[in-house]
Amino acid sequence: MITLRSAALFVLAALLEIGGAWLIWQGVREHRGWAWTVAGVVALGCYGFVATLQPDAEFGRILAAYGGVFVAGSLVWGMVADGYRPDRFDVVGAVVCLVGVGVIMYAPRSG
Repeated sequence: MITLRSAALFVLAALLEIGGAWLIWQGVREHRGWAWTVAGVVALGCYGFVATLQPDAEFGRILAAYGGVFVAGSLVWGMVADGYRPDRFDVVGAVVCLVGVGVIMYAPRSG
């Protein structure tokens, strides 16, 4: 159950961080206005809080593992939101990152 909660928090964190960055991009680079930018800043702030809800207490471990989730999530976001089509190297890289997440977060540890 703890692993499922942790994975769900990583997904939520990815939605907030990637979505927040995308909203800011839309507001500034695509000239959609300040409302998009402000919504992005709020989403990024919420991401910071979600990360604190992880069951593991090690900040460095959480952020290192989240990096792998961010890589894979960014590719998915690009596919859904912008029509990006990853090539096989993108997919292999994302899988490697997600395997790293599993090792960092869920490998059995003593003590």
